[in-house]
Amino acid sequence: MYFNDETIIFLDGKYVKASDSGVNLYNQTMHYGNGVFEGIRSYDTAEGTKIFKAKEHYDRLHYSAEKMHIKLNYTWQELEEITYEVLKRNNLKDAYIRPLVYLGANMSLLPTDEVHVVIMAWDWGKLLGDKLLRLGISSYQRPNPKSCHVEAKVVGHYINSILASTEAKQNGYDEALLTDMHGNVAEGPGANFFLEKDGKLFTAPLGNILAGITRATVIDLAKKLGIEVEEKFFTPEEIKTADAAFYCGTAAEVAGIESVDTYVFPKAWKDTKGAIIQRNYMNLVLNKELELA
Repeated sequence: MYFNDETIIFLDGKYVKASDSGVNLYNQTMHYGNGVFEGIRSYDTAEGTKIFKAKEHYDRLHYSAEKMHIKLNYTWQELEEITYEVLKRNNLKDAYIRPLVYLGANMSLLPTDEVHVVIMAWDWGKLLGDKLLRLGISSYQRPNPKSCHVEAKVVGHYINSILASTEAKQNGYDEALLTDMHGNVAEGPGANFFLEKDGKLFTAPLGNILAGITRATVIDLAKKLGIEVEEKFFTPEEIKTADAAFYCGTAAEVAGIESVDTYVFPKAWKDTKGAIIQRNYMNLVLNKELELA
């Protein structure tokens, strides 16, 4: 699904076949989860292939690496240039891009100076598909922000997401919705959550969630479209008085939500502020004019 015999990746300063890359099985990232990554998309626009918000993503990669005491010796401009070359060598335009920074062989619980950088890309549709989603409140919570850097995109953090997503699907839902350590609504396993009530959007504040780049884009879009957004804490019970909801993230883009547990949102998706955001998000990434709300 992700690569074939001809797929080219960037690895430690060279462009090599994915099948020939080779990885040291004693690397710390594999054993302990100490590595950082990004999820980025490129789009086939009228002006050519465009990586959406490359600087923001690579700035966050640097931030995550710094928080995990990992030395990342590439500037965001160098990483962007490399990414375009990876797309070109694989003849990709609409693509999902995965930069990964992983560490060398190390069985201790301290970072190593041996740092590897790999950038991969492949064709990948929307993470959560095109249909409205049915969510289940997860029994798992997002980690306490005093236990780790929850705002960094760290490899090991995604064990929490895997557990929540697996539980949701076993319970018959499309995806999970997690709360924070205080029981407030936080986010999904791989996307930020927005609630709509009386024409206004609500989303959890930063601090207990990943600082999503798509989340920031949605907030900026809403302001441009005259849609009010409030960042506040709210409980799962408060969802039951809302009109609509959606997820957003680089892999998911903007995905409408049908229900949370047994509560079905009463407003038709096509009539929601979320649907307006969804259309304009695609206009934005494709360099098209915005449609006023």
